[in-house]
Amino acid sequence: MEVKEIIDLKTVKTHMQAKSKDEALTELANLLLESGYITDIPSFIKDIYAREAEGQTGIGNYIAIPHGKSAAVKKIGVAIGINDTEIPWETLDGKGVKGIILFAVGNDNDGAQNHLKLLSLFARKLGNDEVVENLLQAKTAAEVKAAFGN
Repeated sequence: MEVKEIIDLKTVKTHMQAKSKDEALTELANLLLESGYITDIPSFIKDIYAREAEGQTGIGNYIAIPHGKSAAVKKIGVAIGINDTEIPWETLDGKGVKGIILFAVGNDNDGAQNHLKLLSLFARKLGNDEVVENLLQAKTAAEVKAAFGN
């Protein structure tokens, strides 16, 4: 599995205008629902917040990777949002967030394995400052996908 294979242009949104974590998560969950990745927004969001309560998902450099295993997930996927302004988020560097990478993974054994694979794949890419810079400056879904390169 490669990062580029998992990114669906229908679940990528640039120029988001979210003012809070809740607005951003809800907007991205809507993309996942509309594209058939999840069945229910409230229970999906509840599971994401349950994971958020365990520890920070803001990894620094204005990026957050909210995630959580949920029974509301029909198929594994990811929604990516680029917000026009920094929004408050619990992060390792104390800064806000502009790039949100929301994972949708099921709560069964396959989900757990895929969850770890996704985290690993994206973490490797996001360890590269050039990838992060290109991601945060992306103006279109195609530019977001291109930011992750090969």
